[in-house]
Amino acid sequence: MSVLGMKKIEFITLFVEDLPRAKSFYETAFGSSPVFEDPHSAVYPFGNLSINLLVDTEAPGLIGPAKVAAREAGSRFQFTIPVEDVDGACEELRGRGVSLLNGPLDRPWGIRTACFADPDGHIWELAQQLG
Repeated sequence: MSVLGMKKIEFITLFVEDLPRAKSFYETAFGSSPVFEDPHSAVYPFGNLSINLLVDTEAPGLIGPAKVAAREAGSRFQFTIPVEDVDGACEELRGRGVSLLNGPLDRPWGIRTACFADPDGHIWELAQQLG
């Protein structure tokens, strides 16, 4: 077996500027509560994966000498959540005060999508299989 074991990702750490603001967004948008929190982080469950929100001033201890990019640098990834009804999910998010970046849109590859961002610019996509 490889040193990497099963090659399964269990946690993704997102660096945030304002932890209370980020927690409020995740609790409102996803209706979720943290399974762990301390003064510098909060962890939210997403099925077989957990999202760790970490105050960006704590990040150098994890990733140094690499630097934390500013929100204005742009996005280099997105998270995708499969849903049965993108339009319904978008209405639910709007009802929770979440603004969409785009969509719902029918994509040429047979998926209906919509995107939104958290307060620190991390992009989330809702995706519905068409047909």
